[in-house]
Amino acid sequence: MIGNDIIDLNLARKDSNWQRKGFLEKQFSKQEQDAIQSASNSFLKVWLFWSMKEAVYKIYTQKAQQRFFAPLKFECFLTNENQGYVCFEEQTFFTTSCINENYLYTFASENEAEVTSTICAPNQIENGIRKSIQKRTGIKVADLEKRKDLIGAPQFFFQEKLVTRSCTITHHGNYGAFAFVL
Repeated sequence: MIGNDIIDLNLARKDSNWQRKGFLEKQFSKQEQDAIQSASNSFLKVWLFWSMKEAVYKIYTQKAQQRFFAPLKFECFLTNENQGYVCFEEQTFFTTSCINENYLYTFASENEAEVTSTICAPNQIENGIRKSIQKRTGIKVADLEKRKDLIGAPQFFFQEKLVTRSCTITHHGNYGAFAFVL
């Protein structure tokens, strides 16, 4: 399974108030709060941890087929600036993040191979997935049927056969992204 999350940093700067009283305590463990407070750029660290948690949450909800809100149960650890892992209920999920001046994108996996992941405009996500599946499989874009599972995660079918083993989309502000495993 895979998960992803993207954050439009310009929109987050404008719309979020992560410094309000109680926010960090409700979302982040003591270890994460310490890392945020000691970071040279606390704003980026907040959103990096948030995107790591969100990407792993998407993996878990695909597996469990249920939604919930419990960000404190997901604990982030960094191995370097752009890579880390998230622990949740004795499970470990690996993350890779891409950070630039415009967006922060995190991809999480359980060690899946042959992942296709692309950043695009939000209105290009579904078409991008279809074109990428066509490129990888030869199945024509028009022959792919999109369905949603019980929690709303996208699945793509060809003649009633599931093509994507795991598919995840994300969008925020001016940015979107998708990732899938065949």
